Amino acid sequence: MTALRHFKPAGKAIFKDRHTIKVKELLQPWEEGTTGEFAIAGVPLSKPSISHSGASFAPDAIRSALQSYTTYSAEAGFEFTDHIMDFGDIYMDPTDVSGNQQRAYEGLHDAFITEAAKWWMILGGDHSISHASIKAFQEQYGKIGVIQFDAHHDLRNTEDGGPTNGTPFRRLLEEGVIKGDHLVQIGIRDFTNAKEYHDYALNKGVTVYTMDDVWQFTIKHIVEKEITRLGAGVDAIYLSVDIDVLDQAFAPGCPAIGPGGMDSKTLLDGINLAAQNEKVQAMDIVEIDPTIDFRNMTSRVAAYCMLNFMKQKY
Repeated sequence: MTALRHFKPAGKAIFKDRHTIKVKELLQPWEEGTTGEFAIAGVPLSKPSISHSGASFAPDAIRSALQSYTTYSAEAGFEFTDHIMDFGDIYMDPTDVSGNQQRAYEGLHDAFITEAAKWWMILGGDHSISHASIKAFQEQYGKIGVIQFDAHHDLRNTEDGGPTNGTPFRRLLEEGVIKGDHLVQIGIRDFTNAKEYHDYALNKGVTVYTMDDVWQFTIKHIVEKEITRLGAGVDAIYLSVDIDVLDQAFAPGCPAIGPGGMDSKTLLDGINLAAQNEKVQAMDIVEIDPTIDFRNMTSRVAAYCMLNFMKQKY
């Protein structure tokens, strides 16, 4: 028998510096009974998208992007050492869109009730997954507030297309899962929403900050103000990060790209500031299409959002 020299298993023949650990190496499949600081779950759903989207491929792309970063934070002066429990991805049927949304809710409900982690990161998928995730989160954690980083209100009616990626927050409000004054939208962009939905947000008591507000008042002022306000009236806070809040220059792999959005540093500052509050216990990241991304730029932003969230909780 010929002995093969220099071969390693497929995907394992990569350079390894003995002093460097990559964040992806911390991912560990969750097993019943195990607990830890952080957990992730993927919801690879994009068929409810109004426009063409390959966001169903994003959970794996974001996990892969964690290989781009080390576990050491020079700014904070510590190193991540705990495993990140990975619950895997919820099964999505090829054709059953409504059933997939129900499975997303049931699967995340099952994950949250394990109480396996203190802090949760949900990887979409398009923004329709936030309805399932926030509903399941609310049932486990009580009265919640939501900070939504987004170019769009996502308050569309369901009569003109059903439960799409443009309807999650309207559905949550109409179902009483969240109250209007417990929803904060940051980064709403000009010429991107209908007047009807802007009026609906204001009539429901939703707090809306446009991109002009972000530049005028700063992300620091807005997030600190709203975290304090929400924290006084809710049991937990959930961050929903739609990557289309970013300017197209920073998120080429987003289906709804456009000019006039945030730069990545502003979004990261917002996540950092919010995550410092102990009531912020979960974050989802949605609307990344790896099939149209450039050099994985957008997935890398998502992975970096995860690291900044974790850095404030460690």
